[in-house]
Amino acid sequence: MVVLHYYQRPSKTDSGLGSLLRSAQAALGDGVRAVEKELCFNINWTGEALPASSATELLQWILGCPFEDGDIATKTFLSSSPSDLLIEIGPRAIQGREILSLWPRDPSRASPFEKRTSTRHVIFTAETHNFPTGVAPFSGATTGTGGRIRDVQCAGRGAHVIAGTAGYSFGNLNVPGYTLPWEDPTLPYPGNFARPVEVAIGASDGASDYGNKFGEPVLAGFARSFGQRLADGERYEWIKPIMFSGGIGAIEDAHVRKEIPQPGMDVVKVGGPVYRIGVGGGAASSIQVQGDNASELDFGAVQRGDAEMEQKMNRVLRGCVESGEDNPICSLHDQGAGGNGNVLKELSEPAGATIYASRFQLGDPTLSVLEIWGAEYQESNALLLRPRDAPFLRRLAGRERCPVDFVGRITGDGRIVLVDDTKVPSSDAELKEGQAGGRPTPVNLKLEWVLGKMPRKDFTLKRAIRILRPLDLPSDLRVADALQRVLRLPSVASKRYLTNKVDRSVTGLVAQQQCVGPLHTPLADVAVVALSPFEIVGGATALGEQPIKGLIDPAAGARLAVAEALTNLVFARVTELKDVKCSGNWMWAAKLPGEGAALAEACGAMCAVMGELGVAVDGGKDSLSMAARVGTETVKAPGTLVISAYAVCPDIRSTVTPDLKCPEGKGTLLHVAINPDQHRLGGSALAQCYSQVGDVCPDLDSPSTLVSCFRVTQELLKDKLISAGHDVSDGGLLTCLLEMAFAGNCGARIELGAPGANALEALFAEEPGLVLEVPPGATADVCRRYREARVRCVPIGHSGPPGPNAVVRITVNSQEVVAEKVATLRGWWEDTSFQLERLQANPDCVAQEEAGLAKRTEPTFIMTFNPHEELPLLQEIAMPAPRVAVLREEGSNGDREMVAAFLMAGFQVWDLNMEDLCSGKMSLDSFRGLVFVGGFSYADVLGSAKGWAASVTFNPRARAQFQAFHRRKDTFSLGVCNGCQLMALLGWVGTEHPEPEVVAGGSIKPGLLLSPNNSGRFESRFVTLNIEESPALMLRGMAGSTLGIWVAHGEGRMRFRSPEILGRMRSTRLIPLRYVDDQGLPTEEYPLNPNGSPLGIAGVCSPDGRHLAMMPHPERCVLPWQWAWMPASWRQSLKVSPWLRMFQNACEWCLRYPAGQP
Repeated sequence: MVVLHYYQRPSKTDSGLGSLLRSAQAALGDGVRAVEKELCFNINWTGEALPASSATELLQWILGCPFEDGDIATKTFLSSSPSDLLIEIGPRAIQGREILSLWPRDPSRASPFEKRTSTRHVIFTAETHNFPTGVAPFSGATTGTGGRIRDVQCAGRGAHVIAGTAGYSFGNLNVPGYTLPWEDPTLPYPGNFARPVEVAIGASDGASDYGNKFGEPVLAGFARSFGQRLADGERYEWIKPIMFSGGIGAIEDAHVRKEIPQPGMDVVKVGGPVYRIGVGGGAASSIQVQGDNASELDFGAVQRGDAEMEQKMNRVLRGCVESGEDNPICSLHDQGAGGNGNVLKELSEPAGATIYASRFQLGDPTLSVLEIWGAEYQESNALLLRPRDAPFLRRLAGRERCPVDFVGRITGDGRIVLVDDTKVPSSDAELKEGQAGGRPTPVNLKLEWVLGKMPRKDFTLKRAIRILRPLDLPSDLRVADALQRVLRLPSVASKRYLTNKVDRSVTGLVAQQQCVGPLHTPLADVAVVALSPFEIVGGATALGEQPIKGLIDPAAGARLAVAEALTNLVFARVTELKDVKCSGNWMWAAKLPGEGAALAEACGAMCAVMGELGVAVDGGKDSLSMAARVGTETVKAPGTLVISAYAVCPDIRSTVTPDLKCPEGKGTLLHVAINPDQHRLGGSALAQCYSQVGDVCPDLDSPSTLVSCFRVTQELLKDKLISAGHDVSDGGLLTCLLEMAFAGNCGARIELGAPGANALEALFAEEPGLVLEVPPGATADVCRRYREARVRCVPIGHSGPPGPNAVVRITVNSQEVVAEKVATLRGWWEDTSFQLERLQANPDCVAQEEAGLAKRTEPTFIMTFNPHEELPLLQEIAMPAPRVAVLREEGSNGDREMVAAFLMAGFQVWDLNMEDLCSGKMSLDSFRGLVFVGGFSYADVLGSAKGWAASVTFNPRARAQFQAFHRRKDTFSLGVCNGCQLMALLGWVGTEHPEPEVVAGGSIKPGLLLSPNNSGRFESRFVTLNIEESPALMLRGMAGSTLGIWVAHGEGRMRFRSPEILGRMRSTRLIPLRYVDDQGLPTEEYPLNPNGSPLGIAGVCSPDGRHLAMMPHPERCVLPWQWAWMPASWRQSLKVSPWLRMFQNACEWCLRYPAGQP
C-alpha cells in the first residue's frame, strides 16, 4: 500500500481528495490506496544573482514552504488545476508488516491481554531543542525529548512510542584540570548561556532522565565538540548548542490517516494542566542572534518537563490506539511552539472551532486568558472525537489519572474563536452549539487569514567565499602522538558517560543498543528494535552528521552525512536500500551573511545524492538561528545536517556489531573502500586536534559505489558471513580498527599499503568505508562478491589474540607505526569520558570502573539446566491457564515486557493498576500471581517506591486486598526494580522478624531498605548474576547458573536494619541472586555490582519461597536477542533464553499446586 502525501498552496479552489486519488491511481496504479494533503505557504528568493531554478526549489523546500503557481515547474502525474500538487512525497511511513502483538481486551478497564494480528508500519520523527538547552541544559533537554515523544504519539490517529535517539553538539569542554591542546581557554563565553561542559552533562542528564521516567530507551546518538577561529579569523563554536532528539515508533495501518474536522466534533485537550511555562518560547528561539533578547525573557521561555504526566497521557492515547477499529480519536496534534493558540488552530483547520477558556484545567489560577492561549506548557496534546465516544475517553483517562478537558467544538464556519468565559463560564448547551453568549472573544479570526494568506517571506542570500588554509601538521609528528590526541576528541572518544545513565532495555523490544562486546563498549553503529516481543521483524535506525567538513564544503558535508547514516545502517538487515527513509534536521545560522547560501548548497547536494542513492527524506525540522552574541562578536555554530536513516528490519537477529570476535581464533580483517586511493584530511579529527580545519575534505565521490557496497554487505549479513563490522568515520581508518579491538577486548595485526600517501594520511583520513571481520575461510568469497560489484575490498590483517594485554600492531607501507597493548590504547580513548564521568558520578566509582577495564577479560556464563526442555505440566494443553495480575502505579513503565514474559510462560495475564484496586472496581481474589513492575512510581520524588507503598498502606481497600492476597497459600509474587523496592517496604521480603507477622499498628515491619546507588546516579548496565540455592519457587532448578541480565535503576543498594537480619537471611538461604565478577565470584566492585549492595546481593525471597524481589530485569532477557552480549556458542545454539525458565517455573507451580504448596 502507498499513501501519497502532497503539499498544496492555499486556494479557494480545491480539487478534493477524491479526484486527486483518481488522478494518482490513473497514473500510478491501484497500489495508491490513499492521498493526503496539507497546506503550506510561500517565500521568495532575491539576491545579487539568482541561482539555478533547482537550487531555488531546494531552498524553498528546506525552509518548509511551498511555492506559488509559476514559481517552479513541477512535473506531476496530476491534471493541471489551480490547487494541484506542488511537491510529491510518499510514502510518508515505511510499509510495515503483519505483526502478532499484545492488546488489552478493554484498555479502559482491568482486563486480560490477548495476542492479535495487525498491520503495523515503522515511523520516525526528529527535532531539536537548542535554545532552551543552551539556557537551561537539563530542562531544555527534558522538554525537547518530551516534545519529540509527542510527535511520535500524534502520528495519524495515534501511534506507538518505541525508542529514542539523542545527539549533542557543544563548544570546547575546557574540563577543569583536564587540558586538551586544541581548546583555547582564553576564548570568552556569554553569561546567559550554559558553558559547553555544563551542556554536555546537563543536557544528556535531562534527556536520559526523561526517557528513564517515561519508559523510552535511548539507543543511538552522537556527541561533538568544536570551537575554533578559522583562517579568516571568524569564530565558529556551538555556543548555542544542538540538542537533537529522534524517535522510532510504529503506527497501525488502520490509524494512518487523520480524519477531516467535522462540525459537532469535540475539541479535547489531554495531558497536563496549564502553567505559566514557556511563554514566548518559540519567538525567543528564533531571534536571529541568540543573546540579543533580554535574559529574563530567555529564561521565561524555557519549559519544564514532567515525564510522569507524559507517560500517563501516553497510556490514554495508547488505550485509544489499542481499541483498534474502535479508536475514538479522529485527529490528533501535539502541543509545542505557540501553545494552545497554535495546536488548536492546526487541529480545527479548515473547519474552524470555538474554544472556551474556562474549560482548561489550570495549574495556576492567576493565569490570564492570553497566557492560557499562548503558554507552551508541556505534556499536552489536542484531539478531536465524536461526542458519542466521550464516555470511553473519560473512563480511560480516569483510570490512568490523566487530566482530560473538553474545551470546545468544531463549528464548520472556518473561524477560530476563543471565548473568555473565565468570569461567567459557558454552559454545556452553549459549548454544544459553539456559542459565545455575548462574552468577549479575544481571538476571532478566519483560519484562512491565519494559516493561509500570510505575507510572503523574502530571503536575500549571498554566497561568501571562505578563506581556507591547507593543513599544516608538525613535520616530526608521529602516529602515536597524533593518536593520543585524536582518541581524546569528544566526537571520537568513548561515549560511556552518555550510555551508562540512560535506560537501554525498557520495553523489552530492544534488539541492539549502543553497547557491544563482552565489556559493554559504547560503539554500535545502528539501533534495532522489534515491533513486538512475539516477532523478529522490527525497525532499524542510524545517524549521520559531518558538520566540520561542511565548513570547508557545505555540499560535501551534506553528502557525507547521508553516507555516514547509510554506512551505519548497513550493519542491520533492512528490506532494501530503496525502502530506506530519512529525517533531515538542519541547524544553521541561515540568517547571517553567507550562511543561507551555504545552506541552500548543502540542501541541493543532499537531495541530489539521495536521488542517486534511491533514498528519500520524508520529514525533519530546522533551527535557523544558530548563532550567539559573545560580547560584540557574533559566534556562529557550524552548519549541521543530521540524517536519521530508518527502515524495516526483516530479522532483528541478523545485526552485526563492531566487536572483534576472532572467528576460528584469527578473523580476517577487510577494508571496503568507497573512495579508493583517497586520503583527504580536511575537516578530520586529526585536523581539529591541531587547531585547524584544512582546505580539502573527503566527499562521496561515487554514490553508485555506496549503493553497490550497501547491497553486497546486506547479502553477506543474510548469509551470516560477517562476524564484526564498523564504519570508517570520525578518526579515520585507524580509529575504526582500534574501536573494533576495544569492543572485542583483543589485539590485531594490520598491514596497510597506501602508495602515494604517508602514514598520517592513510590512517586518519575520514574517507567513507567499512572494516569487516570475516572467518578466514570466507575471505576469498567475500572479496569476490565486492569485486564483482566494482567495490574495492582488500584484506588488511587479522584479529586476535584475545585479552587486554594483547597487542595491536599496525604497519603502513612496511613501517610499523603502532605497537601497543589494547588496554593502553583503550585507556586513551576512554580518558575524556571518564573525566566527564567524574563530574556527574561518584569519583570513587569512576576510578573503580576505569581500573577494572584495564584488566577485565569477559564474563563467564554457566547454565546448569536445559532451557529448551519444557516443564511437564506446561505440556498439558487442556489445563486452564492460571491468572497473574501485572500491577502498575503512576510512573511504572516496565509492565508490557513483564506481560509478554508471563504470556510466553503460559499464564493468562491481566493489566491491573492501583486505581482499579483503590476504587474497588477490581480485587485480587481471582489471581494466583501478583507482579510489581519497574519504573518510577510517583517519579520517586519521595524516594523509591515510597509513594506506591503509601497508596497501598493508606487506602483501606487496597490494603485489605494486599493483606488477603499475602495470607493466601496458593499465591506467589514477583517484584522487579521499583517493584522490589515496594515489596521491601511492604515487608513481603526481608522482614525484621523471621516469620512475617502483623505487629502493633497493623503492618509488617520491614528489615530491608533500598537506597541510592553508590555511584549517585541511575545505572543502566548488563551485569552478571549467580543464582544460588534458595526456596524461591521461580528459581527452582536454576541454582548454580551464572547469567547476564539487564539492570536499570537509581536506588538499588540494599541496606538491612541490622547485621542480624542480613546474617539470618544468609543462613536461611533467602538471598538467591548475587552480582558476580568475570570469574563468577560475588562482588561489590563497581560497575559489576551497579549499586554497591553488600555481598553482591541482587535479590531476596520470603522463607516459603512464594515471594521474590530483585533489582535486575529478567523480563527484559527472556529472548536471546534481548541480551546485550552472550558467548558466540550460546548465540548460535540458544533458541530460548534461560531467564524464561523463571516464569515457566511459576506457571508450573500454579498448575501443580492449585491450592498452594503443602
